[in-house]
Parts: sequence; structure tokens; C-alpha cells
Amino acid sequence: MNEIEKYYCKFNEDKRLISRHGQVEYTIARRYINEIIGDRKNLKIIDIGAGTGRYSIALADEGHDVTAIDLVKKNVSTIKLKSSKVKTKQGNALNLKFEDETFDIALLFGPLYHLFSHEDKLKAISEAKRVVKKNGYILIMYIMNEYAVITYAFKEGNLQKVLAEKKLDENFNCKTSESDLYSYVRIEEIYSLSNALNLKRYKIIGVDGATDYIRPTINKLSDEDFEIYKKYQLSICERPELLGASSHVLDILQK
Repeated sequence: MNEIEKYYCKFNEDKRLISRHGQVEYTIARRYINEIIGDRKNLKIIDIGAGTGRYSIALADEGHDVTAIDLVKKNVSTIKLKSSKVKTKQGNALNLKFEDETFDIALLFGPLYHLFSHEDKLKAISEAKRVVKKNGYILIMYIMNEYAVITYAFKEGNLQKVLAEKKLDENFNCKTSESDLYSYVRIEEIYSLSNALNLKRYKIIGVDGATDYIRPTINKLSDEDFEIYKKYQLSICERPELLGASSHVLDILQK
């Protein structure tokens, strides 16, 4: 197994998505997935980098024809145990074993977190574009550069360490590699990827905004206040001035 596979064999993705900060990300992502789906029934959806199936299983339960792909065998086995409705396959986002124009929607919520070269990111998105039908949608999740700098370098006290290791350039761009597990982007890179593949942007959304920065505050909210917080995040998630500082950004593109 490579480092990413080893990591996800230990990482509890289900626990993250049911945490309060994870609920914000999931709620808002589902809001926009539902907007794309509209009143259409039995869509063919591919979930590339499906993890343990939070999105796949929910969409299959709603009647869609869902195929979940993940690099990690343990994750694929977990989805199989949870749901008989989801089609599962162990696979790599860089080389999808499907015919052209097979799916109505592609979710690419994990792979771009772990691809470090511009060429590999283009390849993953290109593969998603290939297997999606004409006028179909590709939804891509990214982890943002400023979230990493603010949280890991400053908040967690690792600034001198990352400077010594040359993990930040003179413009405070994160310079990570496979040993760091995660790749971080800025808005201009997101736009350059979609432009290079001639994809039309439907919307770009900061799905969790500052939520991850203020986990202790979010966790202390009453249930009533937490529901209001989610409504607040929904109301601001498309504001362009807030995108770059969001922990995660969802880019919704059309072929």
C-alpha cells in the first residue's frame, strides 16, 4: 500500500462527516448536488474517491444508479457492507475503467486532495470529464491553501518548521508532496484547471467557510443555534470574497 492507502485504512471518514464541522460541509454539498439533480430520477452517478460512501449511499437510497470508486480496498469493502444498492469498484481517479459518456454526474470529492502535480490534477478531472455525458456535471472538492497556512503553520505553531522544510514559498503557497498526504490550492489554480479542460463553471462554493477554524465554538452551540449557523453558512457560501479562506471549496462544472 502507498502512504495514502495506509492513511485511509486508519482515518475515520464517517466520524468526520457526522461531526459538526463535517455536517456543515456535507449539508451544503448535498444542497448543491440536489440543485444539479433537480427533479430528475434514476441518474447515473459516479462517485470517484467515494471514501466509505456517505454520498454514494445516500444518493443510491434516493433511487439513483450510483457507482462508487475508491483507491482503498478497505473503503470499498465498507461500502459493500453498508449498501447493496451501490455498485463498487477499487480503482484510480487517473484511469477510470469506464466507457466515454457513461454518467450524468461525476463527484470528485477526494482525489484532488492527494494529487500534487498540475498534470495529475488535470488527468483526474479529464478522466471525470471523459466518462460524463455531454452537458453532464463534474463536482470537484478542493482543500484551500490559506486554510493550511492559517491552521497548521500559525494556529498549531508549525511556522518555523514549515519554513525550514521549505513547505511555504515566498508568497505563502504550500509546497507539499506525497509524504505530506494533502495538496492545497488557491482559487487561481482551480480556475486554471477548469479553463485548460474547457469546462463551463456552474457555481463555485465555499462549503464550510470558517467552520473548521472554530470547531470548539461550533461544538458548544445549542442544537437550535447550530441549525442557524448552517443556514448562515448556506447564505454566504457563494460569496467570492470568502472562497479562498474556506477550508473546502466545491467547484461545479459542466461538460
